[in-house]
Amino acid sequence: MPNAFANAMKQFSTAAQYLEIKPEIMEKLKTPKRALQFAVPVKMDNGSMKTFEGYRVQYNDARGPFKGGLRFYPTADLNEVKALAFWMTIKCATVGIPFGGGKGGVKVDPKKLSTKELERLTRSYVDALQEHIGPYKDVPAPDLYTNPQVMAWIMDEYSKIKGYNEPAVVTGKPVEIGGSLGRDTATAQGAFYILSELVKKLKINPQKSRVIVQGFGNAGYHFARLAKAAGYRIIGLSDSQGGIIAGQGVSFDPESIMKIKKDKGELHGYYCVGSVCDKVDYKQVSNGKLLEQDCDILVPAALESQITGKNAGRIKAKIVLEVANGPTTPEADVKLNKKGIVVAPDVLVNAGGVTVSYFEWVQNLQRFYWTEPEVFSRLQSIMVKSFNEIWQVAQSKKIDLRTAAFVLAIDRVSKAMAVRGY
Repeated sequence: MPNAFANAMKQFSTAAQYLEIKPEIMEKLKTPKRALQFAVPVKMDNGSMKTFEGYRVQYNDARGPFKGGLRFYPTADLNEVKALAFWMTIKCATVGIPFGGGKGGVKVDPKKLSTKELERLTRSYVDALQEHIGPYKDVPAPDLYTNPQVMAWIMDEYSKIKGYNEPAVVTGKPVEIGGSLGRDTATAQGAFYILSELVKKLKINPQKSRVIVQGFGNAGYHFARLAKAAGYRIIGLSDSQGGIIAGQGVSFDPESIMKIKKDKGELHGYYCVGSVCDKVDYKQVSNGKLLEQDCDILVPAALESQITGKNAGRIKAKIVLEVANGPTTPEADVKLNKKGIVVAPDVLVNAGGVTVSYFEWVQNLQRFYWTEPEVFSRLQSIMVKSFNEIWQVAQSKKIDLRTAAFVLAIDRVSKAMAVRGY
């Protein structure tokens, strides 16, 4: 993620001008409380030892324990993780949950590891970090190329070290060991609640709206499925290999496409299989071109920095709904705002994941578990309330939604720091 932290600081500076914050608190907010970089040694299946580079950035804990995902990714670096930890601080404060922000990573291509090597990598990461994580210190969660199984290994290794079961050390676990019902679809569900509120404000008819989703992983797939069920037309989808655009009048069925993706390993070039599908009108496009197609709602649900100063002028959507983390650069924000495109920011839109992670943490601490309807009811309440608070700030200060979210979040974090004596 090139210049990720610089982008984060630009967003911070833009919002800070609408607030009165003590200079010393401003300075503290520009620097993480702790940035850890360490070796992660792993015994490979062939008996050799290999050392990977690990990171954990604990940005701010004024409002509660550090909270944030762990990614296993080939290009992970400290700059990227630092930016993501800052955004997690903002995200948790945006939706008002009692967490600070953190993020972790290992520079590795997990696709090149066996299952046993992946498990040993995870346990080695926990061994290196054991003194710095815990239910009341720092609570990791899944991110890029990590999943409930990886979280289970983290919980197990941490519990072995401590000598007792501690499910609250990590969220996003399998339900069998304390994971929350609804966690697998929480990010998409939260994003859908935000879209539902936004189209009401903008007086947009879902049944007449065309949606493009870039990224067909867990969040992108479930969001597309929910939108389709609500009557939106899904006219574009992509995975890491490329995308597909529907012909006139066609609306893709995300569930059918996911089945094809699982069977074939990719969706690009495989949507139409069989005699019936052969009649469907569609074309293949690159991920870059997918973003530039004519639609009403564009949903970047893949990686960071997808909409930049270079391609923002070619975006044709009315709404950009950021399900991914940091998909739009500050330069792109300026151009999109000038074009009248409403950007629903990631720190609000994809906060459903961390909100249900918060629910999981609470359930783990209490050893008392909720039904899925209870989880989604509580999630909807928080997401709708947060949207309305941000909308109000945006209207009163005449600013865009991202800046409004940052204003609200920074105000909450800085006030917590001030009353604690920071």
